[in-house]
Amino acid sequence: MNDFKDFEDFNDIIEKYDIQTAAAWIRGHARNTGVPELPSELLLKDAAELSEKELCTIAEAGQKAELKLYPFKKGTMVLPRVRRTIGFLHSLQFETMLDVGSGRGVFLIPFMKEFPWVQVTSLDLLDKRVSFLNELSAGGFTQMHAEKKNICNQPFPDDSFDVVTLLEVLEHIPEVEKAIAAAVKMAKQYVVVTVPSKPDDNPEHIHLLTKEKLTQMFGTDGCTKLHFDGVDGHLFMVAVIER
Repeated sequence: MNDFKDFEDFNDIIEKYDIQTAAAWIRGHARNTGVPELPSELLLKDAAELSEKELCTIAEAGQKAELKLYPFKKGTMVLPRVRRTIGFLHSLQFETMLDVGSGRGVFLIPFMKEFPWVQVTSLDLLDKRVSFLNELSAGGFTQMHAEKKNICNQPFPDDSFDVVTLLEVLEHIPEVEKAIAAAVKMAKQYVVVTVPSKPDDNPEHIHLLTKEKLTQMFGTDGCTKLHFDGVDGHLFMVAVIER
């Protein structure tokens, strides 16, 4: 792998990308597919030991291989609903979390950077999302692993996780009551939810889950201690698990 031609190349990479996250995914993708071809010292070195220049070299290799690096571009704001969720989670003491419907990691990536000690299991139904997240894990975010499983089938035993997050996912699930019941059973402490608070034109949104509907659904599963907040067109809710 050639060094940067000059400082301008080095600086351009730093300004354009979150190099820690981009390099993690590129390394994981390289391990999985062989693209890009990275020297073993960059591929196998512990992520925490990579220097800034090595991170930039990995990101440059990803650029040259024409990998899609837009998820790692700087300047992308952390969404208000994500910041609200992370802010609440900072008030807790917990070690394990299940994130349902992680998608492209809009919540999960900033969460893992702020909570590197929390062991995270991610669920998603799309192969490409599961593959993306597991490549991110293999390249550096080793506290997380992703699985292709349906929450409605309650894929893990009762009380498996301190916290379960259902962020922008319940409005997509046909059997939403089953999803909520499974989340409540798998959580030991809290279930955290965000949903759109008003109708929109997204054809994949098959429910409008109001405060009243969520209160009824969670109450059916024994959760009566609920906290609600409004965040920029979304409803934020925390269910306290009491057994």
